[in-house]
Amino acid sequence: MKRCLECDATYENTHDNCPACNFAPELIAGYEAYASNFANEGGGFKADYFAELAQHEAAHFWFQMRNKLILWALENYCGGFQSFLEIGCGTGFVLSGVARQYPAAHLSGSEIFVSGLDFAAKRIPGAKLMQMDARRIPFENEFDAVGAFDVLEHIEEDETVLSQLHNALNPGGFLLLTVPQHAWLWSPTDDYACHQRRYSAAELLQKVKHAGFQVQRSTSFVTTLLPAMMASRFLQRMFPASEFDASAELKISPWLNGLFSGLLGLELGLIKSGLNLPLGGSRLLVAKKIQGMQGQP
Repeated sequence: MKRCLECDATYENTHDNCPACNFAPELIAGYEAYASNFANEGGGFKADYFAELAQHEAAHFWFQMRNKLILWALENYCGGFQSFLEIGCGTGFVLSGVARQYPAAHLSGSEIFVSGLDFAAKRIPGAKLMQMDARRIPFENEFDAVGAFDVLEHIEEDETVLSQLHNALNPGGFLLLTVPQHAWLWSPTDDYACHQRRYSAAELLQKVKHAGFQVQRSTSFVTTLLPAMMASRFLQRMFPASEFDASAELKISPWLNGLFSGLLGLELGLIKSGLNLPLGGSRLLVAKKIQGMQGQP
């Protein structure tokens, strides 16, 4: 079902316009735009960063291994889903992996900047892509699974987003999240990325439960690289902000990239075996929408 952002009426997704008030999203660069005032600026991210991400992420150990973790979580906890929405799909790297593994699923992706959608459209031409503000999602009881991968930390009103994701899911549907973890890892990298926070496990768990979800799995990852992350973040704090190179972590040498990939592969094996890692640069959480509960902002 769609939910009208003007009059709050719900109606079948087959309608372009709201039958109650005739509201329809704008079209910007060929995409349905539900938050056109953010389509080109604002939104807690730097739109010009998409091009650099698209250039490096497919070969970068962190993006590769995060994709493997997400695809495993989808298969293990949400197997049989028919519809999937990724909030903040960026360049479409995650969504393209989902498309390869689940070619029969109906895939949708949203991004607050239309410039990101152009990259995603090239990777996943069969997906429904739209410009949208995650604080106002125009769907209700529509998707079997929803993912937000390193998105929530960019948004000040994260509890509002979780409530909106709850409403967008079908009863019994699944939420998948990845977020950066540990406030003590805060560094200029977080400032540059426009992060609002780095989560603790307890904070994320509390907010997800408050939004009406039952947590199925919560584990750290990037655990083996935590000492290297700590050293890197400490060094970043020692130098002036003017000397900070935001792209340095994307431009990693091939041998180091392979080493880090192997270490994260070991972590993935431990997570698959049922072990929840207590510490790590990031956290994965999988939760199920509790039937009868309403998301609470």
